[in-house]
Amino acid sequence: MNWIEIVGHTGALLSSLTFMPQVYKTWQTKSAGDLSMNMMLIVFFSTIVWLVYAIELMLWPVIVANTVICVLSVLLMYFKLTFK
Repeated sequence: MNWIEIVGHTGALLSSLTFMPQVYKTWQTKSAGDLSMNMMLIVFFSTIVWLVYAIELMLWPVIVANTVICVLSVLLMYFKLTFK
């Protein structure tokens, strides 16, 4: 693995981690009132677009990161709709 692949995988890991603290806090407190559904929808659809792009070009770091982010954004939207 060369240095640019390491950079790509590191970026994918860090991007994947961005939503984890929010998902954990929302689940722990059972409160999602302050979360913006518009922001979560934008994140969800942007990850779908990135996934289509990355799958077509077989960019594995981008595929992994956006799959994780997509799942976490769906989870946050579920919490938003569930935790009133």
